Parts: sequence; structure tokens; C-alpha cells
Amino acid sequence: MKRISKIAVFSALIAFTSFSCESNSDSPDSGTPSTGTGKTKYIITATTGAVGIADYLLTADDITTGSITTAGNGLEQDGSYRYYITNQNKFFSLLYGQGNPGAVTSYALSEEGKLVKTSNFQAETVHVFAAVNKDILTIKVPRSGAASIASMYKIDTEKSLIVGEAQQDTKKLAGNGERAFFTWATQVGEKVFMPYMSIKGDGVDNFGTANPDSTWVAVYNYPELKLEKVIKDNRTSYLGAYFTNGLIQDENGDAYGFSGAIATSNAVLTSTKPSAVVKIKKGTTEFDQSYFFNVQEKSGGYKIASSTYISKGKVLLLMYGNPGKNSGAVKLAIADVYNQTFTWVTNVPATLTSATSRYNIVTEDGNSAVLGINTPDGNWIYTINGTTAVATRGMKVEGGQITAIAKLKY
Repeated sequence: MKRISKIAVFSALIAFTSFSCESNSDSPDSGTPSTGTGKTKYIITATTGAVGIADYLLTADDITTGSITTAGNGLEQDGSYRYYITNQNKFFSLLYGQGNPGAVTSYALSEEGKLVKTSNFQAETVHVFAAVNKDILTIKVPRSGAASIASMYKIDTEKSLIVGEAQQDTKKLAGNGERAFFTWATQVGEKVFMPYMSIKGDGVDNFGTANPDSTWVAVYNYPELKLEKVIKDNRTSYLGAYFTNGLIQDENGDAYGFSGAIATSNAVLTSTKPSAVVKIKKGTTEFDQSYFFNVQEKSGGYKIASSTYISKGKVLLLMYGNPGKNSGAVKLAIADVYNQTFTWVTNVPATLTSATSRYNIVTEDGNSAVLGINTPDGNWIYTINGTTAVATRGMKVEGGQITAIAKLKY
């Protein structure tokens, strides 16, 4: 669920000197969080694919060169699926409990730059998690059966405690005989925008829909999480995808939504509208009808799989590899949402087994995206320049496929 090695409509998309591997064999509980030295440490997560084993957490000072390995190195996470988010200079690891409650473990960096476990508590298995102010907002969304109430939880990142909860009836929210399934949540100004897909949830074709050509964004106030309105459009399909963010806010306060136009019914692609980008102007809760970026047309027929915002309107797009379909080995591109231009990334391997999608970072200068690329010949961290669309290969990761990249200060 974390990678795009088998791209399908509801697979969770999951992201100087020579470096010598450092050991994190010491207990993660040793040490205390740093009070601030101004240095950066990168966290690379990698999975060996072993049953019951989640990612290893590896740390490095430099990811532009050298190599690192999971062999005898790093902190092993428990459980089969782990998901990650950073906020307030903490790294949170969430266990996907397959419907059962899962552990939430938080880490910080000590003054020596080592990962320090700062908390560990149980929480509901969730499908959405996003940084909102100093909190992490998580959402558990039912997909079938009689249950239709989505539960929203606010986690205080300083206390590592759940400090608030709200609920939403997803059938009532959809209002069309189906149910709303939130794809993600994004803070836009002082509100939280939650794009959702309309799904049958009938136990037979849970994620299928009779409404493939519509877009919805539910707007909630914060911190009360009270529904204010639903923003609607019909020029493309739903934004994002299962476990995949499809809405970003730029430096100007405008929001841009990314649709793969990959809605299905009984596993057959039924979207008739193009994969595209739509816009919500700062301070408004309506789609800008004067703006429509037809990415499918500009790319020669390809559809958006996921997006990572860089800066100044530049976005790294992961595209499905088969034109017009929600399948095929991933391809990388840079889109400029201001000028509505599309450029394929160059200097990348010919065949990508998978690439990190939700767990990528931006360089300190704000001009490039950093992601993990896994290939049949090895796994590397790449930097993609948002202006030139040229990829530069950096650190090699051995002993496991890259699933996420993050960074913290210490």
C-alpha cells in the first residue's frame, strides 16, 4: 500500500562527501531531544518485504552521495504497514492495524543527531493523516456495511495525545445514495479542506461509483471540525485517490486540486473527463471556473497518479505509465500550475519498479523535490529540479526498497 510498484486505481500510493553508514543499534529511547543546533538529519525508510516486518528507519547527514544499508543498521519498525508524517520537528510513525487499533510512535533527534523515541500510544487505524497547525489530524473512514460515520481525531504533537474528536456521516455528506470516502485533508488558510470520492460501499464493488465525473471538497472549520460547505465541480473527477493527497496550497494561499480521473465501476474505468488540475482562489470556497489545466491533454494522454508540491507553482507529478489508464510503471513529470506547462523528467532510470509518492521532501532552496526511486538494478534517492525537470541521482539504499524520505532539525 505504500508504493506504486503495482499501480492500480485504489492501491495506496504511497516518496558533500562520501557517506559511511552509521549504526542506530543503540536503544531509540536513549538520549533526550535536541534543543536546537540548526543541523539537518534525513530519515530514510526502507522495507525488506519480509512478512510481518515494516520499514527500517535509517538516518543520514547527506543523501546526495554514497550508500546506506538496512543490514545491521537502523531501527526496525513493528507491524506490516507503517505510515509517516512530520510536524513540529517530530517524526511520527503510524501503524496500519488492518482495522484494529495501531501504535503511533513519535521520534525526535537528540543533540548528537540520533533518533529518540519520544512517545508511543495506541490510536485507531486511520486512512487520512495530515498536519494542521501544531496538530496531526487523522480520520478513520468506513468503506462498507452499516457503518457510515467517519471519525476525526486531533493529535497534539507536543503532548502526543488525542485532544479532540469529531464525526461525519459519510452517507449524509455524499447525499447521492452512495457514501463519501475522504482521500486526504489539507490545511488551507485557517480551514481544513477534505476532498472525497463518492463510493458505493456495497461490499461487492466498495470503491466503485455511479458518479465518476464529479469533484467534491468538504470544508471544515478548525479546531471544531464543523462542516461548513461542500465545494463541487463537474469538469473532472475526484481529487487524489485512496491514501493519496490531491490538494495543495501554494505560497499565495491558493489551492490546487489534482485529479487522476480514475473512477471505476466493477473495476472498469468509467471516468469520461480528463485528468486535470483545478483551482480554488485564496479566501474562497468555490472552484475557479476560469482555471482548468488539462494535464491529460498536455501529457499526451497520461493520467496523474500523485503529486508533490515544490514551490512557485512547480509540482512533481507521478503519472500512470499507460496512456488513458490507471496502470503501468510510473513516469515522472514536472507541471507548472501557474503557466499550465508539462515537462517529462529526464535522467531517470528507464524502468521504475516504484517511487515514493506521499513521503517526499523539498530541498532547502525550495527548488527541487527529493524522492526514492526503486528499480530492478537498485534503489536510489533522486533530486528532481523543479525548473529544469532534470533528475540527479544521490545516495544508494541497499537491503530494502525506499518507502519514505523525511528530514528533521537538531
